[in-house]
Amino acid sequence: MKNQYLNREKTFAVAPMIDWTDKFCRYLHRQMSHHALLYTEMIVADAIIHGRQEKLLSHHDAENPVALQLGGSAPEKLAAATKIALEYNYNEINLNVGCPSDRVQSGTFGACLMREPETVQRCVAAMKAVTDLPVTVKCRIGVDDQIPEDVLPDFISRMIEAGADAIWIHARKAWLQGLSPKENREIPPLDYDLVYAMKAANPNTFIGINGGISDLAQASKHLEHVDGVMLGRAAYHNTNILGDVDHVIYGKPAVAPDWQQICQTMMTFAADYITTSGRLNHVTRHMVGLFQGFAGARRFRQILSSDATKPGAGPEVIEAAFAAIDFEATSLKAAG
Repeated sequence: MKNQYLNREKTFAVAPMIDWTDKFCRYLHRQMSHHALLYTEMIVADAIIHGRQEKLLSHHDAENPVALQLGGSAPEKLAAATKIALEYNYNEINLNVGCPSDRVQSGTFGACLMREPETVQRCVAAMKAVTDLPVTVKCRIGVDDQIPEDVLPDFISRMIEAGADAIWIHARKAWLQGLSPKENREIPPLDYDLVYAMKAANPNTFIGINGGISDLAQASKHLEHVDGVMLGRAAYHNTNILGDVDHVIYGKPAVAPDWQQICQTMMTFAADYITTSGRLNHVTRHMVGLFQGFAGARRFRQILSSDATKPGAGPEVIEAAFAAIDFEATSLKAAG
């Protein structure tokens, strides 16, 4: 995959989400879109350096393009983790400067680093020094009592100086005390105009936007002002959104998903995983949002939720769940 950031090509991404965007989730998402950029969960640099690297970093080549998101605040550790990751065929290395959770704050990384732009600058420079892959940053517009209009321009300027290839901005502040991670995704007001202004002020830098975007119509409107758009929970809970990304965002011919092929592909994928002592529900737990709005969707979810967790459950559960969907009734409803 070429570096799309160099020419600021329009990009659609599925956001990194802890406990959600694992390799099983990404494999499913790739069946829906050939071109969307997929992100890993955040992986802490220390875990990569000292932990089970194969378990943490390995993924199916079919998932690509995939960006690895790292967490950390020590330049030398982030550089070391980046070098290790080069053996695992990622397309991008991203630094998390946006997550507000307590466990991230306790490690002195994530959104609290918005208070330490000099540290982030050194981290990005260290990562850039050890790889030719794009190195990017995902941040907030500010935290706590910071005034975003004051701090964000300086932060972006430092990232550019450090060599960041792209800056993905969640268009909300993060309140590090008093709000849960869920509340931090919903309560602080969105400021899309500020992100647009950052793009206007930095025309030669890829600026992407994240936060509160629920569908491709909204995504397309944002792309009139910025280079990239990132959806998180909206894409996870209604996976069908991804089926239109290649056409709506990337201008490819409109092609309806081949549900029979997707079913067979996921069954094969699950069967292969089960042979390694894996459990079926590790795969299927990410599939429950696949048929939102379809006739039979409730039964589809019931089968996956109940049968996939049983001891010895195999890929036939996926086949049974797909069989519960009435594609003809759904098509007639859409046409009517």
